[in-house]
Amino acid sequence: MSNSEPQSKFNAALKEMIDPFLNLFKVSKALWGINLSYLLEGFAYFGMLGLLAMYFNEYVGLNDILADQMLGILTAGITLAMLVLGAAVDLAGVRKSLLVALVFMLLGRVLIAWAPDLAGGEGMWSPVHLIAMAGIFWLILGNGIYQPAAYTAVKRFTTPETSAMGYAMLYALMNLGAFLPGIVSPPVRKAFGIKGTFWMYAIITVIGLAVIAYFITKKAITEAERESGNELEEEKSDEEKKPLKEQLLYYLKNFPIRDTRFMFFIFILIPVQTLFAHNWLTIPQYCERAFSGIVQDNFEFFVNFNPLLIFVLTPIVATYTAKQDTYKMMILGTLIMGISPFILATGPHISTLFAFLIIMTLGEAMWQPRFLQWVAEIAPKDMTGIYMGLGQFPWFLTKVVTSLYAGWFLMNYCPDDTPIEGLNTEQMWLIYGAIAMISPVALILAKSWMVKGFKVKHGE
Repeated sequence: MSNSEPQSKFNAALKEMIDPFLNLFKVSKALWGINLSYLLEGFAYFGMLGLLAMYFNEYVGLNDILADQMLGILTAGITLAMLVLGAAVDLAGVRKSLLVALVFMLLGRVLIAWAPDLAGGEGMWSPVHLIAMAGIFWLILGNGIYQPAAYTAVKRFTTPETSAMGYAMLYALMNLGAFLPGIVSPPVRKAFGIKGTFWMYAIITVIGLAVIAYFITKKAITEAERESGNELEEEKSDEEKKPLKEQLLYYLKNFPIRDTRFMFFIFILIPVQTLFAHNWLTIPQYCERAFSGIVQDNFEFFVNFNPLLIFVLTPIVATYTAKQDTYKMMILGTLIMGISPFILATGPHISTLFAFLIIMTLGEAMWQPRFLQWVAEIAPKDMTGIYMGLGQFPWFLTKVVTSLYAGWFLMNYCPDDTPIEGLNTEQMWLIYGAIAMISPVALILAKSWMVKGFKVKHGE
């Protein structure tokens, strides 16, 4: 290998990381709106998610087990809603879906922020808890529509040649948005509390609504569709549209559930995906309880450090592994990600925390973006929303299962109001690492069977 080859690869990776932002100024107005909206929504969603368990601790009086279960209802509910409401996006169109979704999410965030002032009580089924859960209900509905609508829009507003850039841009901006709370949230939280921070995210949602209303107009959609060569669904006549019953039956008949390799592939990722769920079920409390000083005071930064790393590492990893076999990358990515919790099993130190976040994110960057794009790209015309929902169903199960035990582990290994020397977080992360390693081990054992159909499925 010549000395210039590593340099050229690095330059290509750097170019791929910068290109989404340069291309942002070249794309259609409609795609501009989608990306800006996704940036704002990533900011609001992940900002609230990192504080929500503590919100239920502080304002509703729930213990760690119940607080994490409330997050499980939210995150798992969103994935289930995507499965159910993905078809609605295909039927209603992108603009209507996005506007309705953001109105629902605005209502949800307002209810959660306002609940402690609207009602009193403490504990499960108290008035404040019921209002907060009503807010979660509207967040579930809104997110269940919003995410399939965004991916559908990228598919419709790009050509086969530019779709990879479109998805890369969406993924990069979402992760950049998810990192912003790590910078913005700490000073707002210290000044106004968690409630005040949630009101900030409600305002961000209003801005997101204005972005969609301004950028995603019928005229902008028409121009974007014309440029990409795709048909504008909103302009189809009633005669051109299939009856609702016929469309729903078509969706049901075309679910890829008969492909055993596909089903094994998406479900065997559940163990390693539990580490994603721990980003909001465990990491906030772990940083706040097992550390002191800068980590404890600014735990949001560490909770949201992963998205920044994803933003930086994903294009670099994609460039250096573009020619690698997809299944091989799935094994390596899940293996590296599965190893990461064992770093925290050595003890709570800022160095091990950073090492865990970097290694976990490196593994994620190796397999997660490729999997997400694959699900969207193999979807037949007018079925992107429902395919995204189906591809995310194991993620629904991951959120449910992880939320059921994460709170118990916190109460037993990292309880609140306990001196740092009295915690046993090492054992907790050792167990979490053993769970995550199930995925790469299973992928290795099933390789000979999976490879037979995997390459064909991906068009390789």
